[in-house]
Amino acid sequence: MTARQRKIMRLRGFLRKEILQIRRDPSSIVLALVMPVVLLFLFGYGVSLDARNVPVAIVLDDHGSEARELAGRFALSPYFAPVRADTFDEATRMLDRRTVDGIVRVQSDFSAQLARGGAAPVQVIVNGTDANRALLIQGYVAGILNQWSLQRAARGLPTVTPAVAVAPRIWFNDAVNSTWFLVPGLVALVMTLIGVLLTALVIAREWERGTMEAILVTPLRVNEIMVGKLLPYFVLGMMGLGLSVALGMLVFDVPLRGSIGALLLLSTLFLLASLGLGLFISAATRVQFIAAQISIIAGFLPAFFLSGLLFDLESTPWPVQVISRVIPARYFVSASHTIFLAGDVWSVLIWDALALGAMAFVTIRLARSRITKRLERGAS
Repeated sequence: MTARQRKIMRLRGFLRKEILQIRRDPSSIVLALVMPVVLLFLFGYGVSLDARNVPVAIVLDDHGSEARELAGRFALSPYFAPVRADTFDEATRMLDRRTVDGIVRVQSDFSAQLARGGAAPVQVIVNGTDANRALLIQGYVAGILNQWSLQRAARGLPTVTPAVAVAPRIWFNDAVNSTWFLVPGLVALVMTLIGVLLTALVIAREWERGTMEAILVTPLRVNEIMVGKLLPYFVLGMMGLGLSVALGMLVFDVPLRGSIGALLLLSTLFLLASLGLGLFISAATRVQFIAAQISIIAGFLPAFFLSGLLFDLESTPWPVQVISRVIPARYFVSASHTIFLAGDVWSVLIWDALALGAMAFVTIRLARSRITKRLERGAS
């Protein structure tokens, strides 16, 4: 029997042992295949960055036809659920009780100012507790007012014609649907859970169960142990990727404008970086509880908060932006958004691929160096 055949036989036996161990541990299957479904449905249906059906109080101090026409625009908009208030005091009480999120007040000289071509007064008051939501509501109100003004001008009616007519076009996410933004980013979160959290337990579990000593006395090489430990979880990670992509496209209608090849390439690099980090954590500790805590702090939480999954990192303070540069999920979220919504834009993807490749190389080398030290110490 040649050395190559012996190597293949050793690796095959070790892989079989790892697969049997995964099958006997239902939590690994649940985390790899059930958790992606839970996260996708939770974020897809339960989390929205859009402001729709916003309750606003409409106060008409002017009861002319123009004021009533403008108020009707809010009833026709999918972004608002208008509530009529007889007086401004009633509207402010509704805002205080948070029955509504804003007030649109058409003031008493609205029709007169409109007839003279002056600035027709409309007061807008928004609950600013949630600053992002307040800005969205304010923008939606301004959009309705501008559209109403332009349509009146097109019919030759008195209005305040803006100096510039804006013709907006939305690229990449033309539906302006936050689910299209969230679901591609969730793929990174799913693969982080599988790559870091599950792999962080594999070596520590061996030490706790007392089976690591048995592995140390086998003729397995370090590289063979690493392949045996990483390959099953790599397959689980790619299964989680496929399940997440299929659910995102079929259930939430998220477009995939790029190629499957580009997605697989970036996903492979990101998963290798996550697996390397998880294996390094596992090799550096002998207690599963500690390994799990470190993996959450070093893997899951940064992927959730510092990857651009929920908010634009460019708007954060510069120290946060610097820290995010060493988070693999940041680059994969960027690549995932690009592939899903824009296509194969290699001027963006190539830099994400290089960063992920470098991080995969570093984390796997760190894991290997740590395992080598453990094996040498255990064998001596």
